[in-house]
Amino acid sequence: MLFLLMLSDYIDRQIIVSLFPHIKEEWGVSDKQLGALVSIISIVVALGSLPVALIADRYGRVKSVVFMASIWSFATIACMFTRNYSQLFAARAVVGLGETGYGSVGAALVNALFPKRLHSTLLGAFFAAGSLGSVLGVVLGGVISDHWGWRAAFGVVGVPGLLIAMLFVLVPDYKTKPLELAARTSAEAARGPLRLYRRLTSGPTLLWASLAGSLQMIVMSSIWAWTPSYFNRYYGMAVTAAAKHAAVAVLCGAIGAVLWSFVADRVSRRNAVNKLYLMCVLTLLTCAVFGYAFLAPLDEPARFVGILAGSLLMSCTVGAVTSTVLDVTHPALRSTGGAVLALFQNLFGLAIGPFVGGWISDLWGLSTALSVMPSMSVLSALCFWMASRTYLRDMQAVASRS
Repeated sequence: MLFLLMLSDYIDRQIIVSLFPHIKEEWGVSDKQLGALVSIISIVVALGSLPVALIADRYGRVKSVVFMASIWSFATIACMFTRNYSQLFAARAVVGLGETGYGSVGAALVNALFPKRLHSTLLGAFFAAGSLGSVLGVVLGGVISDHWGWRAAFGVVGVPGLLIAMLFVLVPDYKTKPLELAARTSAEAARGPLRLYRRLTSGPTLLWASLAGSLQMIVMSSIWAWTPSYFNRYYGMAVTAAAKHAAVAVLCGAIGAVLWSFVADRVSRRNAVNKLYLMCVLTLLTCAVFGYAFLAPLDEPARFVGILAGSLLMSCTVGAVTSTVLDVTHPALRSTGGAVLALFQNLFGLAIGPFVGGWISDLWGLSTALSVMPSMSVLSALCFWMASRTYLRDMQAVASRS
């Protein structure tokens, strides 16, 4: 159920990228404005993730998820009735409002309901639903828009989320923490982020890991948002064909999320910090492979293979970074710890990629934008290395407080 709802979340979030050519043609908007239709969801999710997670930790994860999923599904359906850019932008913001907190709350449920030795793998699978949902969203958007128009695509994908939300009441919650701790945490959040951070963890690992994950998300969100338009503009593909090519790249990302999370679990069995060293290597490879794919003088098939190879690498961090953050977060506040990660990944990652990529595209072309954005992976590798220096110490400190 967690996987299916995450699938719906990202179908509703990403379906719009395959509709960019239609919206651009009908309303004459810029690439920066198109990118903002994706980024606004991430901004709203980032700003709301922490208070929503605090509420969920105090009053129950399952109730919060049912409420959130209903909001984002209704808002997605409402997108089909918009008649100008401003209305669509506002509806997309409400989609983000509904999606606020689901990733962190869902991750907390996975962390609580399954054994520690499987956490990176299962969290990777959980977040791989985001990549798979993006695949389905891109493909469905192209196919539905060709048959019934781009507005109909929102109505078709919004309904399943409502049905899954109703079924989600069957998912078991884990016992909430003592009410006193939740109350103290909420009060500390109101007083300032430093007080809340001290309650959550015992060192800098959480911040370094969150920043590392968000920098890699800039790369992922850029590829997700702009590859359909890239194939459409540079290779003259029809919208549906471009969407299908982009969907294969996103699918490689979903496979990579599970594959590299499994590898991270394996290499960390003897020494938990090994998964962070692995992330340093994989993020650097992400930059190198995408740089070659977009800059080298390749023919269309070879360039496509390069993009697929980079996509397989770009999602390497999703399981390992989440398990790292939860490892150094107090067990009673893992939804909130996950929300800190969600804030970083959405505000400093998912929100930046589509918008900045569109801005660079308006100035120097989409090919240049897709060549520049993967450089963020180098900074991600640096942050993973910084996290590796304090990870074991912070994990032991949190364990001693639990």
